[in-house]
Amino acid sequence: MHEISQGLVQAANFSDDERAAVYKVIYNRRDVRDQFLPKQIDDNVLMRLLDAAHHAPSVGFMQPWNFITIRDVARKKQVHQAFSKANEEAKALFEDDRQALYASLKLEGILKAPINLCITCDRTRGGKIVLGRTHNRQMDIYSTVCAVQNLWLAARAEGIGVGWVSIYHDSDMRQILGIPDHIEIVAYLCLGYVEELFDVPELEKKGWRKRIPLQNLIFEEGWRGFNSGLPHLDREDVSTAIPSACD
Repeated sequence: MHEISQGLVQAANFSDDERAAVYKVIYNRRDVRDQFLPKQIDDNVLMRLLDAAHHAPSVGFMQPWNFITIRDVARKKQVHQAFSKANEEAKALFEDDRQALYASLKLEGILKAPINLCITCDRTRGGKIVLGRTHNRQMDIYSTVCAVQNLWLAARAEGIGVGWVSIYHDSDMRQILGIPDHIEIVAYLCLGYVEELFDVPELEKKGWRKRIPLQNLIFEEGWRGFNSGLPHLDREDVSTAIPSACD
């Protein structure tokens, strides 16, 4: 075995079971709407989830996230009112047939979930010049989204459901939670234990939209139709190389 340089560790070799567990939690992640149980989330479990989020990759290691936990019923009601106002506005944007389906969807669990969690991005953290963000200002936002996904997958492994509430006016949420102007609101999440989940995403189950075949989304060496001068790789059998799993 080669000697490991100081400060480096051997790259981990995961067992077949460990590797399968990673894919299982990815393919079985769901957006939970209102199936939350009243069971409380233990503080130690919550800290594990937040620690998983805190170990997400971030540009320039700036770690731009903060986590606002909300348990107070009165504050949840304020958030729910803000959501309800925006949800009525959103419903009116759809055509008649889609509007009826939209109205039938339960898109939030703000009041039922034991914990609400607002994840933000501090765009000033790391100073004016951040390694890796010099030419793409959005990299800190992308980093915070990685923290959201880390938390979501860890929650799924803990048997905790997560719902992402995105229908609200930014100004309303800032006022309710006292969020400064220089802080970006990235995600408002509902967290709670669940007994059952849909075998496929709920919006797919209820006919809102189907999953796009992966092979339709993969291009080689550039955007579709771009002539790179390189030979095109045949992706005719790409689906056979991708393991099937529940969505």
